[in-house]
Amino acid sequence: MFGHTCTDRADKRRQQRSGSAVVNTMGVKRIISLELLNEPVRQGDWVLVHVGFAISKLDEEEALKSLELFEEILSMEEEFENL
Repeated sequence: MFGHTCTDRADKRRQQRSGSAVVNTMGVKRIISLELLNEPVRQGDWVLVHVGFAISKLDEEEALKSLELFEEILSMEEEFENL
């Protein structure tokens, strides 16, 4: 489940249209939907993204912790592939 979930920083200045935003996930930019959120997302807000939809906002501490864990999982995958 966590492998399909990532934490992104929303950047409203690059918003494509109402209800969407461009986010940067570990250097990869993509368009996501904001339609499932009940609260506004501003530039610099952290959001939890699943299959292209922002599903919740996170505070910066939560977001950075999640990114750290995600990077740890990716490095473990690389280690197993090299066995």
